[in-house]
Amino acid sequence: MQGREDAQRGYLDVEALAGELLVPGSVFAFLAGNRGRLFPDSMMEDLFPSGRGRPSVPAPVIGSVLVLQALQGLSDRETAEALTYDLRWKAACGYGLNETAFHPTTLTYWRKRLAASSNPHRIMDAITEVVAETGILKGRRRRAVDSTELDDAVARQDTVTQLIAAIRRFGRDVPGGKELSAAHATGYDYSRTGKPDIAWDDPDAKDSLVSALVADALALLAAVDPETLDGKAADAYALLALVAGQDVEPADGSDGTDGRWRIARKVAPDRVISTVDTEARHAHKTREDRRDGYKGHIVIEPDTGLVTAAVLTKAAGQGATDAEACAVLLGQDPTITGQVQVLADSAYGTGELLRTLAAAGHTALIKPKPLATAVEGGFTIDDFAFDDQAGTLTCPNGLVRTITTKGRATFGAGCTGCPLRSRCTTAARGRKIELHPEHALMREHRAAARDHGFQADYTRHRPMVERSIAWLVKGNRRLRYRGATKNHAWWQLRIAAVNLKRLLKLGLTNENGSWATA
Repeated sequence: MQGREDAQRGYLDVEALAGELLVPGSVFAFLAGNRGRLFPDSMMEDLFPSGRGRPSVPAPVIGSVLVLQALQGLSDRETAEALTYDLRWKAACGYGLNETAFHPTTLTYWRKRLAASSNPHRIMDAITEVVAETGILKGRRRRAVDSTELDDAVARQDTVTQLIAAIRRFGRDVPGGKELSAAHATGYDYSRTGKPDIAWDDPDAKDSLVSALVADALALLAAVDPETLDGKAADAYALLALVAGQDVEPADGSDGTDGRWRIARKVAPDRVISTVDTEARHAHKTREDRRDGYKGHIVIEPDTGLVTAAVLTKAAGQGATDAEACAVLLGQDPTITGQVQVLADSAYGTGELLRTLAAAGHTALIKPKPLATAVEGGFTIDDFAFDDQAGTLTCPNGLVRTITTKGRATFGAGCTGCPLRSRCTTAARGRKIELHPEHALMREHRAAARDHGFQADYTRHRPMVERSIAWLVKGNRRLRYRGATKNHAWWQLRIAAVNLKRLLKLGLTNENGSWATA
């Protein structure tokens, strides 16, 4: 049943004994005086519909604990220890001097209850309601968006390790899997622990091992009708099918039908990097900064630094690009009630996002993507005159070509003898250009970005989102959970905690039962 916080303070209540030692304006001091208003008992009542059993941790206490845990980036055990030994935690959560914390597994229990509820992110919603009540965002018509990579909680697995692990999982989770493995997976001893005992510097030995593992995987997949599977069994079948195909290719001179395979000489675009966390992906912002994990996306109001919408996605694959996530978040942002100015770097400068923003009436202050040239230092597409009405493209030398229905303009033989050819193309058959479906909009946007006002607003207001990202990932770039759902729940909690801290910096107070800022 739902536990309730006793309004009667104990004799050794830390906030009563030493509350004056809490730093004014800190999250600890705020929760000590306002946890009941922020997280009322009614907030968690739907999690305990039966009304029977032992009372749970009261909502004001568990809400405060979850916020402080996310703020300080602690494990469950470290959180329980802080609540037992740290006087600031005791004061913030209403504990007595001699009270001990609940068992660390209680936090796991609460996360599961929240995840299974109709509103798993109610802590974030509570902070969002405070923001709305203060009116601090009223009339602020700008939003800045950005993303950051977050390291996963598992180790990257190589192809051989993934194949062996997926075949073992098939044997565990698929009905009759042990018998099927004994009959069909005979190329390797899957009961053996550790790495296979082969000469890893011998390409032939490695290819032979890979061929045996892939053959076993394909035999197991062929022995089962996937339509008869569901739940964990269906997941195990799908994982084996994925792992058996994403990292391998037929050996030289083979089409795969003769059973000869090798590790592919390329990386699959949406590669599963671990059978332990099948949603973790390769991620990199630059060629040098390579990570494995997830991507955290945020929308902020740049004058206050408050995060107004956020989502955690896989680091690669459908829905994971910055532009895709931005379009979704702006549509979900509860603080946007009209048209806003959207600030973002060039990763968001896709034609599709620009069209989405234009359709919503938003103004895109997005740094345009750099234009490529066919010749180093040569002409870009903007050096070609574009006539949308006439459907033509004119080269820098004045040659006009009609744009086809597929967006192509071919200058071909017209490039012969052109005095500007060395700055335009090295193609023997002349220049051929394929325009983006949103070329007109992107071209217009690039022209607008050259305006001094555009650049001044971008330079002044966008940097705050970088600062907000830094606040969020400080000491918390490595995730603690597996899977996008659990890590998204943590991302929401982390943002709620940082938003609360930011609100306090902006002068958050409770006056006559109402939230306000200085």
